Formats: sequence, structure tokens, C-alpha cells
Amino acid sequence: MSPDTSIVLAQINPILGDLQGNADKIAAACKAHKTAKLVIFPELSICGYPPEDLVLKPSFTQACMRQVKDLATRTKDLDCAILVGSPWREDDGAPLPYNAAIWLHRGQIMAVRYKHDLPNYGVFDEKRTFLSGPLPDPVEFDGQRYGVMICEDMWNERVALHLKQKGAEILIVPNGSPFTTEKFAVRMNIARQRASETGLPLIYVNQVGGQDELVFDGGSFALEGDGRIKTQLPFFEQCVQPAQQNSRHDHSAEDLTYNALKLGLGDYVRKNGFSGVIIGLSGGIDSALTATLAVDALGAKNVHCVMLPSVFTSQDSLDDAQTLARNLGVKLDTISIKAPLEAFENSLDGLQGLAHENIQSRIRGTILMALSNAEGKMLLTTGNKSEMAVGYATIYGDMNGGFNALKDVYKTQVFDLCRWRNKDGEVIPDSIITKPPTAELRENQTDQDSLPPYPILDGILSMLIEGEAALDDVCAHDAYDRDTVLKIWGLLDRAEYKRYQSPPGTKITTKAFGRDRRYPMTNHFVKNID
Repeated sequence: MSPDTSIVLAQINPILGDLQGNADKIAAACKAHKTAKLVIFPELSICGYPPEDLVLKPSFTQACMRQVKDLATRTKDLDCAILVGSPWREDDGAPLPYNAAIWLHRGQIMAVRYKHDLPNYGVFDEKRTFLSGPLPDPVEFDGQRYGVMICEDMWNERVALHLKQKGAEILIVPNGSPFTTEKFAVRMNIARQRASETGLPLIYVNQVGGQDELVFDGGSFALEGDGRIKTQLPFFEQCVQPAQQNSRHDHSAEDLTYNALKLGLGDYVRKNGFSGVIIGLSGGIDSALTATLAVDALGAKNVHCVMLPSVFTSQDSLDDAQTLARNLGVKLDTISIKAPLEAFENSLDGLQGLAHENIQSRIRGTILMALSNAEGKMLLTTGNKSEMAVGYATIYGDMNGGFNALKDVYKTQVFDLCRWRNKDGEVIPDSIITKPPTAELRENQTDQDSLPPYPILDGILSMLIEGEAALDDVCAHDAYDRDTVLKIWGLLDRAEYKRYQSPPGTKITTKAFGRDRRYPMTNHFVKNID
């Protein structure tokens, strides 16, 4: 069985809490496809996903419900039915709302179906904010029975089999499913399982866009009853398209990751009302990739780069920063930190070692924040996941800023993404990619003075963070000696307080720092391991 060719997949980018704006976007899409049988929107499309504790405020849910009813009135002259998502309350005094899909047609609410399986892992915390609904029955409309499964309801067989038993002829899955690397393949595999188990066609409509630390990749699709792809929408862009259009969108891992970072950064800046961004360029690879992402996301005219050299800054770094800025077409200012550093040295007699290194970073952070305030632009930090994991960053220094595009990107991935971005022509100078990483806070410094080589470091960190591996399991790896693993685990543990004070950044891995990984700051577990 094939998906109905008059069904439209509406992959939109809502703004969380902009109920009127989201409803306007929904109404416009419906008017553009008014002769369709059904237009399907993502999970909680009226308010945006995830609304988190906003739904604990009764007035928020009431406003969402009013907007749904108003949308029904606004679209009453259209032939198409509309499936939208919203928090929804019954008149039963229940303490929490439901995560609902509402079926509208000709000005009427024809049916309401509730999400049954509430995710409560990783970044998801829906049992805190929603009630679980009963197993849903199909919606009967225009001679056909539609089985509505909201997001997590697809991830186990129970809901789909119940709908099949109740007579559903097609499965519809509104989603707010955030991106991680390899997530699309997992999604597709689960959807194909549901289609093959039931023999029913399946239509999967995902949200697109950035929301705080999450980015939604879209990639909506329609499957035949045997699991073959009928339609697939593009990744990382809004698209409203009928199910009958036969399209596929295949991308490399680097392509998907880069575009996830670009959209996450761009939407965070735009949706929070900033006119642009400021970036401290160092001549190194992390700030180079951040600046390139910012230009791709926001345009060169909205990116202001600043070089803040000290006596330890090499001429190569100055030249590399200037070449990068010229390639990107961005404004680059140079402000020496020599005078303020000398002032601190005169005021703090004997300033040396790590304290002397960190004061340089804090001077830079203060100057950049002053420019951010003066220009009304968001300061971007540039630390990668490897550095944030082990605390190789200065709190109130290079950690100053409003967003970190590389927060969930390991250093080895930074190199890969830079090479990928250069595949059609050099934007990031090759000298930036090939030179040894250094903070340039003292003479002849390199990152490997303090850390193992990044392939080793990232391998250990990946096992400890994403893999939650035990010490013995990490040490069993041929490339990792026990002393190095213990050192890295200790650094990871001690840096927890820094990460609690770090800016948000786009999640791309299965376990990002933040809501994915909630470790205590005061923690002696590692200290007690021999």
C-alpha cells in the first residue's frame, strides 16, 4: 500500500512560544495546499518543541489551545484537513496537559489524539511536563482511517500494532526529533520496522530548526507499506511537499554535521534577536571554523572578527587570521592586549605561570564582551568538546560568550570539518589546519604540552562520555595506558564546574554536555579509584 498522494508533509521551523507566528506559518502552508486532503505538521507545532516547563504554566497551555481553535476558524474555508500539535488539557482537573495532535477540518476540531509513550532520557524529560495518553484509536476522515503516533510512539511496536488492530490504514507520525550523527538512519530503520510489521504506509513529519542546544534536521519522509521510501524532504530547511513527489536527499556525515552546526548557530542568533556576532580570531583552527560557520549561517556583513595579539602571538597566526578574514569577506580589527597585560603585571607583582596565562585570556574576554555590549552583537566562544571535557579553557576568559558552536565537536572532528568545508576551494587556510594547535599564552607552547595527542584524547573521552565506559574497559584498549586514562578521567571530573558555567552550544553527539550528562560538581568517585 502507498501513502495517499493528496497528503502534504509540512516540515516547518517554528519559534518556541511564538504562538501567533507559528499559527500564521501553519495557515499559510495550508492555504498554499488548500486542495490537499490532509496537511501534516510536526509535533507541538503551535508552540514549538520542546516547550519544557512552559507547559507547567496553565496560562501557556490555555493560550496554545486558543490558538488552535482560532486556527480552525481561520482555515474553515479550506478543503484540506490539518493535523497540528499543541499542549492540550481536558476539563478534568488533571495536574498536567497532554502532548496532543489535533485534527482540524472546515473550522471544527474533528479529533484529538494524545502521545502515549513519553520519552524520559537524554535531553527528553516529558514525564515531568506531560501526562501519558491512552493508546490512540484511528481517526476516521473522508472514508479512510488514519493512525496517529506522536514521535516516541513510533519507537516501540505497541502503538502501531494497536492502531493496525483497530483498523488504521495509514500511519502518521508528527515529530520533534533532534539531530545527532547517525540519527536519521536509526529513525528510518525504526519507521521501516513499523511499516513492515503492520503492512501500512507511514508518513513521518519532523520539525526543522534550532532551539537552544537542540537542532532539528527535518528529513521528513513517506514510506510504502513494505518500507520503501516514497518521498523524502531535504535536511535543515523548511519544506512543504506532497507525499507523491519522488525525492531523495543523501548526504555525507560531514555535510550533515556541518549543516546542523550552521543551522543551530544561525537560529540561536536570529531567534534571540541579535544583529550579528563577534568572534575573537586567534589564527587557530577552532576560531577559524567558528568564523566560517558564522559567515555561512549569518552572512559576512553580520560577523565581526577581532584579533587580540600579545607578545606570544606569532606572525604566522596574525597572517593566518588575516587570510581567513579576507577569504570570508569579514571585518577584522586588531587590538593589542600588551598595555592591559602590562597594567596587570604592574599591579600584581610576581604574576607568572598559569595565572599569567589565564590573565591574558581574561583580558581578551573582557575586551570582546565590551565590543559585544557596544555593538549589540553576540560574542561566540570557540572551545571544542575535547577542551571543554578536560577544562582546557579559561573561565571568565575564552569561555566568555553567549553561544559556542563547537561545544559538542571533538577536536579531531574540527579538523575533519575544516577539510570538508575546503573541498570546493580553500576558505580556511591550509596552514591553519596543518600547524600544531597552541593557545599562544607562553613561548613555544603547544596543546600537547598539557594533553595527549588529540586522536588519543578524543578516543578516551568518547569512551568515557558517550560510552560511559568503566576504567578497566578504557584501559583494555591497546592505544591507551592506564596513567593517561586516569589523568583524563580526573580532568573530566574536575572540569564539571567550568561546564556548568559555559555557554550553550549545538548538540550533535548522543551525549552532549548539558541536559544529556548531569554529573555532580562535587564528586569523589574518581579520587577513590586506584
